[in-house]
Amino acid sequence: MKLVRSIAVLACLGPAILFPGCATDSSSGSVYSSGQTRGEQSVRMATVESVREVTIEGTRGAVGAVAGGAVGGVAGSNVGGGKGSTIGSVLGAVGGVAAGQAIERSATRKKGLEITVRLENGELRAITQDADEAFRPGERVRLLSGGGTTRVTH
Repeated sequence: MKLVRSIAVLACLGPAILFPGCATDSSSGSVYSSGQTRGEQSVRMATVESVREVTIEGTRGAVGAVAGGAVGGVAGSNVGGGKGSTIGSVLGAVGGVAAGQAIERSATRKKGLEITVRLENGELRAITQDADEAFRPGERVRLLSGGGTTRVTH
């Protein structure tokens, strides 16, 4: 039983230890990945037209699935004996995968902002990012664009 518990713990913690970069916050206006540093960005000035609160969907990574499957498999193995234990393990693992994915998605969901801005040439643009900075209509802001992403900052 100690071996099973050790395997379950490693299965739950392994992905988080091996892939810590998967938890970075790339939708924030204030957080940059290491690959985004020292790169040139174009800067445009704009005026905020409107700000709308939105929800940024949570991630659907493998961490929740692996952790849920391991926990469900271990829990299911305690059902019955012999073939019942094996069937319980399989069903527990399948149920655990689904539950783990749902928990991960819910835990990584966050508040965001859809910021509509008017560029100096009159064009409108809408940028969605984390709600880590407050914006108000009429406010002058900078749009930082590079590498396929645009951020709104003060």
